[in-house]
Amino acid sequence: MSETRSASAPHSHVFLGADHARSERRTWAVIWLCTAMMIGEVVGGLVFGSIALVADGMHMSTHAGALLLAALAYSYARRHAEDPRFSFGTGKLGDLAGFTSAIILAMIALLIGYESVSRFLAPVPIHFAQAIPIAVLGLIVNIASAWLLAGGEHHHHGPRAHGPHDHAHDHDHDHDHDHGHDHGHGHRHHAAHRDNNMRAAVMHVLGDAAVSVLVIAGLLLARAFGWLWMDPLAGIVGAGVIASWSYGLIRDTGAILLDINPDPHMAERVRAAIESDGDRVADLHLWRLGPGHLGAIIAVSSAQGHGPGHYHARLAGFTGLSHVTIEVTRA
Repeated sequence: MSETRSASAPHSHVFLGADHARSERRTWAVIWLCTAMMIGEVVGGLVFGSIALVADGMHMSTHAGALLLAALAYSYARRHAEDPRFSFGTGKLGDLAGFTSAIILAMIALLIGYESVSRFLAPVPIHFAQAIPIAVLGLIVNIASAWLLAGGEHHHHGPRAHGPHDHAHDHDHDHDHDHGHDHGHGHRHHAAHRDNNMRAAVMHVLGDAAVSVLVIAGLLLARAFGWLWMDPLAGIVGAGVIASWSYGLIRDTGAILLDINPDPHMAERVRAAIESDGDRVADLHLWRLGPGHLGAIIAVSSAQGHGPGHYHARLAGFTGLSHVTIEVTRA
């Protein structure tokens, strides 16, 4: 049979990252920077008759659009964090935005690669006096954007337990909610803790910065030695770098959206803690609720006759478990 416990006070399902508010503010700041740069380049290009400057301004608009997606995801997740329509909160919205941004990055990589191959097959004249300063200016803006996105960031890696709060339901389940900040993993970026929305935003500006560096090098070599093929070659290498980053982001965010176990080691530790005195874990599910927050559903077959509170106490030291459901059946 299953065991229940008396119900406790209503609990929150807010599973946003520890740096959510600051990340939202930094993203909006970079959007305003990119927008100002875009307007300046387009207006300047039209006034001074530079089509290259106009083209770079339009290119900047694609990154502003991608960053806008990230900012809107932060804002929506914050505003609807306690909306009861979201069964486990809005913590995954950033991963959805990151997945979408990764698709955009892949499309940008394809466009850069296509344009570069086209220029290999049909070279076009290069106006070095305009192209090099524009590439340098773009690099400066991207470095400033990356600095704004990452500036002053403190590395929080998830919840720290404040003690279990057990909740009973008609279907004999208990819930444990632990909130806080976990520093047990040091400063390494664990899959269960990283903010994929911010990661996608940083990838956009760093990808553009990497392409700018390659383009500057290609243009300088092309001007110095007449190697016009260096410019499209730099574009192809840059497209490959962006495609690689895009693939990694699609893989990681897709796994979260499909509720793949983000921390197999944690799952094994949980299983070992429950089974340490002869009980058996009949079923165990672990998934990510948001940056730094994990959910777990555990079915225990107990030979000792313990109640759910006994197992909650055993899991109290597991940082990162923010929503735990335990069902106990007597063996």
